[in-house]
Amino acid sequence: MSLVIKTNLEGIKLLKRGKVRDIYEIGEYLLIVATDRVSAFDVVLPDGIPDKGRVLTQISIFWFNQMKDIIDNHIVATDVKDYPQVLHKYRDILEGRSMLVKKARPLPVECIVRGYLSGSGWKEYREKGTVCGIKLPEGLVESSRLNEPIFTPSTKAEEGHDVNISFEEMKKIVGDELSQRLRDTSLKIYKKASEIAEKRGIIIADTKFEFGLYENRLLLIDELLTPDSSRFWSIKDYAPGRPQDSYDKQIVRDYLLSIKWDKKPPAPPLPPEIIEKTSQRYREILKIITGKDECPDGS
Repeated sequence: MSLVIKTNLEGIKLLKRGKVRDIYEIGEYLLIVATDRVSAFDVVLPDGIPDKGRVLTQISIFWFNQMKDIIDNHIVATDVKDYPQVLHKYRDILEGRSMLVKKARPLPVECIVRGYLSGSGWKEYREKGTVCGIKLPEGLVESSRLNEPIFTPSTKAEEGHDVNISFEEMKKIVGDELSQRLRDTSLKIYKKASEIAEKRGIIIADTKFEFGLYENRLLLIDELLTPDSSRFWSIKDYAPGRPQDSYDKQIVRDYLLSIKWDKKPPAPPLPPEIIEKTSQRYREILKIITGKDECPDGS
């Protein structure tokens, strides 16, 4: 296992350090490095989760390849030997957890698809019978499967929470034609991914996609169908009417709730057993989805 909390690639321009990813500019490309940082309740924790960044990257690469018949993506290379020479000396850090990508211009919306009633969608449904303004049948329970997946976009917030918006509001932001294409493409990706995942015993309850424009072409960018951007549930353990156990950092969230942390920085440290359990959970979903036992490393 390896742990990378923060990268420092000397001589390479750091464009942005996000909650999880460090993004560098290298000539005409961007280098996206998925670290092992973990956030909860919009606060980055002091401890990382070993191999989390590699898991996220390898799962994304798997799904990007699966979706090429639907839409192209921003990946240029994922093997350090194919990166510019100046990056080769950082192989130990980059291997398995980085992608060299095209400089697409990210669209200012997130494309969310929900196939099941959970999270903020379940909360709104209980109050109004809708999800992001979309009317749903009466009598649904928590974690119910929807008759058809629904597209529920949101704004992209640099800090704090994204804000759910209606499809009509999305049209005002990116235009009618592009909105239609984003919705149709998102639903196609979700349906194909769900079919693949279900054969492996996994439900994709909901997920979010990001798109960008590159030379006037629409590309799928960022991460794709990872435990950080999706809810993965076990088909074997699925039971409507209650919350489901997710393959993600829920172990971390549950621990933080148990100690009654006020969800304000600084975040408390995590016990070693919570870190280890969470790391195992991420590696477990990597094997289920991709068939890989191990994340590639720099050795």
